[in-house]
Amino acid sequence: GDKAYSSRAIRHHLRRRGIGAVIPEPSDQQGHRKRRGRKGGRPVTYDIEDYKGRNVVERAFNEDKQWRGLATRYDKLALTYRGGAVLRAITLWLKRLGDTP
Repeated sequence: GDKAYSSRAIRHHLRRRGIGAVIPEPSDQQGHRKRRGRKGGRPVTYDIEDYKGRNVVERAFNEDKQWRGLATRYDKLALTYRGGAVLRAITLWLKRLGDTP
C-alpha cells in the first residue's frame, strides 16, 4: 500500500485478516511518534524489498487504465466490465508477443 494508507485502523484490519502490510510509515507520523516518546509506540515494520516491487503492480494497473472504459468504469454490469478487462489483457499479451502485425 501507499503511505497514505498507513493508519492504525488499516493495519489492524490487515493483521486481523492475516495479511502482512507493506506500507511504510510517513515521515510526519514518525516525528509524531518519536515526539511522544515511550507512549508513541513501536516503529512500523514492513518488508522493504516487497515495497520496492510495488511499482511493478502500479505500472500494470496504469497500462490497463489506458483503455477509457476500464478507467472510467461506465459498465453497469460486472460481467461486462470483466469482459473488457479480459479483452484488454489479451490485447496487451498479443502486443508483447511481438511476432504479430
